[in-house]
Amino acid sequence: MVVCYCATFLKPEMLHIYRQITSLTRVSPVVIAQKREEAERYPFDRITVVGKSAMHFARRFWFKQIRAAPWQISKREVNTLVGVLENAQAKVLHIYFGHIAVHLLPLIRAWEKPSVVSFHGADVMVDLEKPAYRAATKQMLEAVRLVLVRSESLGHALIEIGCSAQKIRIQRTGIPVDEIPFRIRVWPGDGAWKFVQACRLIEKKGLTTSLLAFAKFASRYPQSTFTIAGEGPLRSELEARASELGIGDEVSFPGFVSQAQLRELFHRSHIFLHPSERGADGNQEGVPNSMLEAMASGLPVFATEHGGIPEAIEHGKSGILVRESDDDALTRALLDAVAHPDQLTAIARNGADSVRQKFEQTAQTRTLEDYYFEAIGSKQDRSFR
Repeated sequence: MVVCYCATFLKPEMLHIYRQITSLTRVSPVVIAQKREEAERYPFDRITVVGKSAMHFARRFWFKQIRAAPWQISKREVNTLVGVLENAQAKVLHIYFGHIAVHLLPLIRAWEKPSVVSFHGADVMVDLEKPAYRAATKQMLEAVRLVLVRSESLGHALIEIGCSAQKIRIQRTGIPVDEIPFRIRVWPGDGAWKFVQACRLIEKKGLTTSLLAFAKFASRYPQSTFTIAGEGPLRSELEARASELGIGDEVSFPGFVSQAQLRELFHRSHIFLHPSERGADGNQEGVPNSMLEAMASGLPVFATEHGGIPEAIEHGKSGILVRESDDDALTRALLDAVAHPDQLTAIARNGADSVRQKFEQTAQTRTLEDYYFEAIGSKQDRSFR
């Protein structure tokens, strides 16, 4: 029995977490959450909702405003959660994500069985310039049995914080490639190129760079269009920026779309953009899930040398990579690519093959199960290098 702790089960953009939990076969997963959302989208029966205590906001204010430290759960909350774990006869506690595990440090210390924590990208460097936050993160990393990371770059970032390399394991995103049909694209002969980006509308996704590059590309190919699928705090700002650049009519923002709608959008598009960049708060990518699904569908991807992206894309073979925040370089790469459509075809095929080889869901699920068994008692040395 494995208990998975998700503060919210689940936000719309957390499909990858749902896939990971529900694909487990050699262990039995149970979920603990503070709140349940999107129950119809993510059906799951074995879930216990343990809401925030009456004193939660007071404790949070005390820790953050008075002590300038990350808040941590109370002794009463620890006792409640230990009771849930014991009733579930849990062998392992798997906490999503790193910044949540910091708040659960008293539970990790109080529960006698092993805990595992997952880092996916946004939860690595945020707030770590604050000494108290950095110290609490190091204490959490010392307390857990294993640390799972989505990419090698995240693993190296955690080692710099002070995590032992012997605890770190690579746990790639699992992509159900058999559910994502590969289609060979027919490149437009009239210059009506269709671009797409699908992501949370937040800083690290490089959406401003996408708009700037597309605006320059569209000045050469005015019949081109760009669809940005997703929701987030930057939506109004991005819509305004598109208008300022004179591409307001060519750029559409459909909001959050279903998986079926996303795959249809991928299949009728020609190029996928994802020029990720490090956010001002330290937020960075592991390996973007939407990028991998786009690759699996046969879309050539244009991205950046950021985070774990180079671990999924070999520049010039399975995708195109440019420097972060360099819209000029992205524009040049796009213009060169559309002038050589045979190369685009090869990149699309190689990208799909790369996802199948490195990120196929069944293999990644089995790897995760192996990590659970290792946490329970295996002495095998699989330390991160």
